[in-house]
Amino acid sequence: MCYYINMIEIQFKNVHCLCFKKKIKKLFTDALIKKYGKKSEEKFFGADIRFVSEEEINALNVKFRNVDRATDVLSFPMYELSKEPMPDEDFIFLGDIVICKKVAIKQAKEYGHSLERELCFLALHGFLHLLGYDHIEKEDEEVMMRIAKEILEENGEKR
Repeated sequence: MCYYINMIEIQFKNVHCLCFKKKIKKLFTDALIKKYGKKSEEKFFGADIRFVSEEEINALNVKFRNVDRATDVLSFPMYELSKEPMPDEDFIFLGDIVICKKVAIKQAKEYGHSLERELCFLALHGFLHLLGYDHIEKEDEEVMMRIAKEILEENGEKR
């Protein structure tokens, strides 16, 4: 099924940069279009994104993944879109994304690119999880990373 993507509502919790918000909205819209196309049934989508401390993301990682360390991004999907069809509703809240900015800063330095690029990658990575993509299996990881790379490069965010 193809959906007309004309709106995504993103609640930015403690994210203040307007340029970043616009860029994330564009990345998320592009991800929706890659997954569902542009035409046919009209759907409106929502997601929440917020920055958290290393302590908070570590606690979430322990609670939900049983991994005792800080990580860069976690996603909390409302649906398992890899296993179930798109809900038959006009507005679909896809889930929550949390990003640890301190970890992102460290990773941007390690990878030798800007913090903006790293935050865009992490936000998009989290959003792709909300859309049902995963990277547990090697083949799935290749698909997810290819899509992320295409969307980022189309939006001027190159490594």
